[in-house]
Amino acid sequence: MIANADIKIEKTTHSRVNEYDVNDVPFGKCFSDHMFIAEYANGKWEKSYITPYKDVPMSFAMSALHYGQAIFEGMKAYKNAEGEVSIFRPLENFKRLNKSAIRMAMPEVPEEIFMGGLLELLKLDAAWVPTSESGSLYIRPFLIATDEAIGVKASDTYKFIIITCPAGKYYSEPIKVLIETNYIRAVQGGVGFVKAAGNYGRSLYPTKLAQQKGYQQVIWTDGATHSFLEESGTMNLIFVIGNTVVTPALSDTILAGITRDSVLALAREWGMGVEERKISITEILEAHAAGTLKEAFGVGTAATIAQIIGIGYKEDYYPLPAVEERKFSNKVDETLRAIRKGKAADTLGWMFKVK
Repeated sequence: MIANADIKIEKTTHSRVNEYDVNDVPFGKCFSDHMFIAEYANGKWEKSYITPYKDVPMSFAMSALHYGQAIFEGMKAYKNAEGEVSIFRPLENFKRLNKSAIRMAMPEVPEEIFMGGLLELLKLDAAWVPTSESGSLYIRPFLIATDEAIGVKASDTYKFIIITCPAGKYYSEPIKVLIETNYIRAVQGGVGFVKAAGNYGRSLYPTKLAQQKGYQQVIWTDGATHSFLEESGTMNLIFVIGNTVVTPALSDTILAGITRDSVLALAREWGMGVEERKISITEILEAHAAGTLKEAFGVGTAATIAQIIGIGYKEDYYPLPAVEERKFSNKVDETLRAIRKGKAADTLGWMFKVK
């Protein structure tokens, strides 16, 4: 086990933060000064350190490249008006990373390494946290297999790494989505419920085809019948039908999103009906025809709330109510932003302050 005192820190001699406007940079392309690395070998976590962000040597025989032992998380830190930095629900990301690790036959990351490395990293790079209303510091923890050998087996060595980047809005505009009834994101018994890198690689081609038709993302359907809705792109999917918040129930084909859980918690706190269950394509089309489909949106760490303004199914297109008319999702978006920026009381204990 490695405590905070065991993290060796090498500070950069030249910060790059003044070379950028951290409140106005493309998502995921500008990285902060430092990165955290912990190494696993000989059946244990052996060392951890923070070093300036840089390219590192890599063997082209590395297990992660050939056999897909690679998992990650996505989380965000925010800065309030007093300049204090807080992370949104990081312990939930810690738990989910280890859930992914178990499924992918990888070693679990101890909490003192995950949280200790994260907090030390954010103390060093606090200047990179945007102050804009929609700005945040996106945090990418990931775990990769590092054996330098060709052969299908679980690796004996791993690296856990955290990198960060300032970020604004993931989607600049509301999106149109196409219901996908040919390609499959996840199947029962598979790895759809964890954040395995391969889940995202397999999504790119169907998404490209949808984009060629004028859509920004797809809605994935179940692998057995293509009748039930599951996720939208890399996000959980939520509808407001009548006065009820409805979302696909979690299963081994759906990621347990932390933003999803937060949205549902707020809905319940506000006294709204919440249903986590199967949602068929037919139900959504019938609700649209009846005028009871009030809202549709995706939720995730990167996007937070991604408003869906229209749904495509086969050759038909179904426009949805104007975004400004959506009471629930707009209120959720405003509430989460206020909590994260320290403008509203954190009554549910979601913000973890960086000391």
